Amino acid sequence: MNRQPSPVPRRRVLLAGAGAAAVLAGPSLGASPARADGRHRPRAADSLQPYASYWFPDALPSGTPGDGITWRSLAAWQPGTDRDLAFNRATVPLARRFTPVPANTTARAGQARISALAAFDHTAGNPSQGSATADAYAPTHWALLDELVFWGGSAGEGLILAPNAPLVDAAHRNGVPVLGTVFLPPVAYGGQLRWTRDLVRRDAAGRFPLAAKLVRVATVYGFDGWFINAETGGGDAALAAEMQAFLRALRAAGAGQGVRITWYDAMNRTGQVGWQGALDDLNRSFFQDAAGPVADSLFVDFRWSARSLADSGRLAEQLGRSRYELWAGVDVESAGWDTGTDWDAILPEGRDQVVSFGFYRPEWTLQHLPAGRTPGQFHAADDRFWAGEGAAAARPGGAGGWRAPATAVADRSTLTALPFATGFNTGHGLRWYEAGQVTSEAPWSHLGLQDRLPPRRWVVHTEGQHPDISWDFDDAWRGGSSLLVRGALDAPATVELFPARLPAGAATVLDLTHRLDPASGPVTVEVAVATRPAPAPGRPAPYVHLPAGTLRPGDGWRTDTVRLGPLGSGTLHALGVRLTGRGGAAVAWRLGALAVHDGPASPAAPGGLRITDTAAVDGAVSVRLAWRRANGPVRHYELHRRLPDGSRRFLGGTCGTALYVPGLRRAGTEPAAEIEVRAVHELFTTSEPARVQLPW
Repeated sequence: MNRQPSPVPRRRVLLAGAGAAAVLAGPSLGASPARADGRHRPRAADSLQPYASYWFPDALPSGTPGDGITWRSLAAWQPGTDRDLAFNRATVPLARRFTPVPANTTARAGQARISALAAFDHTAGNPSQGSATADAYAPTHWALLDELVFWGGSAGEGLILAPNAPLVDAAHRNGVPVLGTVFLPPVAYGGQLRWTRDLVRRDAAGRFPLAAKLVRVATVYGFDGWFINAETGGGDAALAAEMQAFLRALRAAGAGQGVRITWYDAMNRTGQVGWQGALDDLNRSFFQDAAGPVADSLFVDFRWSARSLADSGRLAEQLGRSRYELWAGVDVESAGWDTGTDWDAILPEGRDQVVSFGFYRPEWTLQHLPAGRTPGQFHAADDRFWAGEGAAAARPGGAGGWRAPATAVADRSTLTALPFATGFNTGHGLRWYEAGQVTSEAPWSHLGLQDRLPPRRWVVHTEGQHPDISWDFDDAWRGGSSLLVRGALDAPATVELFPARLPAGAATVLDLTHRLDPASGPVTVEVAVATRPAPAPGRPAPYVHLPAGTLRPGDGWRTDTVRLGPLGSGTLHALGVRLTGRGGAAVAWRLGALAVHDGPASPAAPGGLRITDTAAVDGAVSVRLAWRRANGPVRHYELHRRLPDGSRRFLGGTCGTALYVPGLRRAGTEPAAEIEVRAVHELFTTSEPARVQLPW
C-alpha cells in the first residue's frame, strides 16, 4: 500500500485470503487468490464446526476449491437453508452513545471520526463463535471507533464476507456499527470482471436482486451494512453507471433497516480503477449524485495529500455533506505506530480537523508480536497504538511521530442506564473464571463475552508516582482477565474508569469486587463518583470519595457495597477508584468486577435445550446445541458440563441460542454427559439451568 506519493507508486497489497502480502505496482486494497505460498489453512475435520459466511456474487471460479474452502453463490443463499445461521446471527442491538467531556485538550468532539478495516482470520475457516486460543485480536478501544469493517475476501475463497456474531455483539454493546465486505479483486490477484457484472446484474423487471440479497444478509445476520471495494479493472462507463445504480438500489432497499454503505475509492465513473486519493469529479457520483446521498461514507485511497484532502472536504460540503464522512486511509499493516503519516493533513493543530480517517489493518498490534506472545503483551501494544504511551490519553499529542487516536478524537460511552456491570473481561483468556475460581483450564477467545471496558488508558490523578495499570490474565473474578494496578503508592491515586450518564437514586449502590496479590502492601480503597461532568477537557471530574474498606494481603477476593444514596438523586457522570497505600509500599491491587444498580436481579431460565447434531472426531464427540431464548433481559448464555463428582466445567458462551462444543470425552464410566445452559443477566447473575444428556 502507498505511504506517500512517489514517481512510480508501489503499494503493499494485502493477500486477504490468508493474511500474507506481496508488492504490486499500482495501488490496491486487494487480495490474492490464495496464500502466497499456495496453501490454505486446513479446515477442522469436524464437519459440525460453523464458520463465518462468505460468498461469490453468483458464478463460481473454475476448478476445485482448496482444502477447507466452500464456494457459495450469494444469489442462491436463503436463510432457511443456511445450516450455520444460528451460530452466525448477532443478537446485541446497536447501543446509543454520548460524548463526555474529552480526557485531554486536543481531542475534538463532532469532527474527525475513525473507521478501521481489520481482518480477524482467513476468509475461509474463520470460526463463528471464537476458538480455543487466547492468541486472538480482541479490540477494546471501541470508544474511539465509529465504524469497523470485517475485512477479507479473495478470488480463491469468496468475495462477500458477513462478520461473525461475536465481533458484532461486542461492537454493538459499545455503539459501533460493523460492516461486511464486498471485495472485487484486481485482475492481478484473480479478479474477474464477470463477478462485478454478476453483482450489478438486473432481473427482468430491472431490479438488482443482489442489492436486496445484501440487505437481507445484513438484517438476518444482525450487522450494519457493507464496505464495497470494486477494484477489478477492465470496466467501462456503462458498467460504472450500473454500479452507481446498484449502490442507489442498495441504499433504498436498506434504508428502513439502517443498512450503511461505505464506498472505497477505486472504480471511477469511467469504469476504470483509478484510486483518486480524493473525492473528486471522477468518483463523486458513488458518494452523492443529483438525487442525494449514494453512500454513507467514502474511504479515500491512501495516495491522498494535504491538498487533496482539503479539496475533498470542501467538495463534500459543496455537495451538502459533512467532510467527516470521508475516511482518509492510513495503512498501518506493516509498521503500526511507526507508519509515516502526514497527520497535519488530517488533524492540523489549532484548526478544525480536515476529514475523518480510516486505519487499514490495525490488528498489526497483535500480528507484529513474536511467537509465544501473551494476551497481556497484545493489550499493551494495542493500548499504545490507540492511546499512546504512558498516560498519553490524558495529555496532548505532539506534532511529530505517531498521533495516537485518543489525543485527537473524543471518546464515547454507552453507560446511560442501570444496571451496569463489568468483570473487566477483554474477550479472551488463558482460563475461565467464575467467582474467582477456575472452571476451565482451556485458553479461549470469544468477543461476544467481552465486557464494557474503561475507555481511557489510563487517566490517573495523583501528586505522587503514577502506578502501572494493565489487563492481567493470571487471575480474574469472572471471565478471563482483571484490572491490575501496581506500583509504589506514595500519594493517593485516583484512577478514572468510566465516563457515564447513569441515573442514581436513593436505592442505588455500587459493588466493587477486588483483592490484593500476596506480595502487595495494604491498600485503602475509595469509590470515586462524580455527580457533575468535568469542568473542561483535560480536567478531572469533581469526584466525591466514598470508603470501600482497606484490603490486606491474604484477604482474597471480596465484594464491598457502597451506597450512593447519600449523594442524592441525579446523574452519575464518572466512576473511578482512589487508592491509598501505606508508607509508599509497593502494591498490587486487582479490580475484578464493578456494578452499579438499584437492587439484585436474576434472569429467567432458557428452555428446550437440545442436541441438534453430533460428530465423532478423533475419539471425541462434538455437538451442536440449541435452546429457546429466556424471557426478559439476557446478556448472554453460558454452558457447562456437570461432571460425575458434581463439579461444573465451563464449555463456552454465546449471545445467541445455539453453540457448537467440540471434543467432549467420556468421564470415567458415566452413562451420559450432562450439559447445562444458563442465562446470564447484565449483573452477571445466572438463571436456573436447562439440561440435556449426551449418551455415550
